[in-house]
Amino acid sequence: MTTFSKISGAVLFMVLVSLTTAAQKNKVLVFCKTAGFHHNSIAQGKLAIIKMGQENKFGVDTTTDATVFNKDNLKKYKAVVFLSTTGNVLDDQQQAAFEQYIRSGGGFVGVHAATDTEYDWPWYGRLVGAYFKSHPATQDASLDIVDSKHISTKHLPKRWTRKDEWYNFKWISDSIHVLITIDETSYTGRRMDTSYHPMAWYHKYDGGRAFYTELGHTDESFTTDTLFLQHLLGGIRYAMKK
Repeated sequence: MTTFSKISGAVLFMVLVSLTTAAQKNKVLVFCKTAGFHHNSIAQGKLAIIKMGQENKFGVDTTTDATVFNKDNLKKYKAVVFLSTTGNVLDDQQQAAFEQYIRSGGGFVGVHAATDTEYDWPWYGRLVGAYFKSHPATQDASLDIVDSKHISTKHLPKRWTRKDEWYNFKWISDSIHVLITIDETSYTGRRMDTSYHPMAWYHKYDGGRAFYTELGHTDESFTTDTLFLQHLLGGIRYAMKK
């Protein structure tokens, strides 16, 4: 081996170590437990977020095990992603640990059915920003980007038409900063009874940061929809303060 090759090999090793160290210091936890409806797209969503981490220098752990919600474990993560969770997924002790994590500056990302989760835990409702009511059949609809300055929306067209499962909400927090709304005249089955129908938002909450996107029901959202994937990455980066 030449001296040049030895140097090149050493440099490559140092780069790999540096990347690994950076990823370990910047990790997200993707939580996928479902106690109600289970979205098939969760499998593709996990793979997509793992790939995002590899390409953007942050580590990704995925789990359906609620016991990881404890003080010592949660402090390893910059943000926790609730990927289409449904129903009651955490017990009282785990809820308390997650509340403390957010109050200590942790980040939260809710994807799609994260609003169909923990209806009896008001703190969580205020964190995620809304609670699910119903949805029509999956179909095309037009979205309006009302804030194009945020890291999760700055790449999006002002009018974005795509196919997904569009939620009606029974309650929406008045403390969220809305990023995207849906045009209720562009699809059938709307039941919000209002022309103002948010689909994605963010806010600071109880010491931490929270981002939610209603999008992400379909497999294609995580496999071929590059605009959505960049939107989700932006939300994760916001929650991580990265």
